[in-house]
Amino acid sequence: MNGAHTDAVLFDTALLDRHRQHRTARVTLRLQSDEDVVGLRKQVRERAVAIALSLVDQTKLVTAASELGRNTIKYGGGGEVHLDSLSDGLRQGVSLLFVDAGPGIPDIDSALRDGFTTGGGLGLGLGGSKRLADEFDIDSRPGEGTAVLVVKWKR
Repeated sequence: MNGAHTDAVLFDTALLDRHRQHRTARVTLRLQSDEDVVGLRKQVRERAVAIALSLVDQTKLVTAASELGRNTIKYGGGGEVHLDSLSDGLRQGVSLLFVDAGPGIPDIDSALRDGFTTGGGLGLGLGGSKRLADEFDIDSRPGEGTAVLVVKWKR
């Protein structure tokens, strides 16, 4: 897996700077293939272990990363993920921001409902990822792209 920043011009969103004051490290990874998702899962697990997230929280974060990484490729035509280590002085966390320049999501409320799918899947990706994270935010504009942020904090 290549950790290099992609050359594509991606969707510009304020979510790129969310948690900037708490960021201690950022790695940007490309998401173009299933191999990239495998590498993402490995790096997310390593970050989660490094801050001593419980096994349950590690699994939740890796699962959300996998779902959102696949969505970025399948629906967004590929993109990138910013993997951040966070510290707010009291706790540590891991933040994942998935960004693409795809067609966008015209109805976010529907897309977050379980069972909603445009690709023949189970329709658990966005809503399920939201439930697995401590923080979740989405910014999507038809014709411009989508950004999805998930954060997991050590308890």
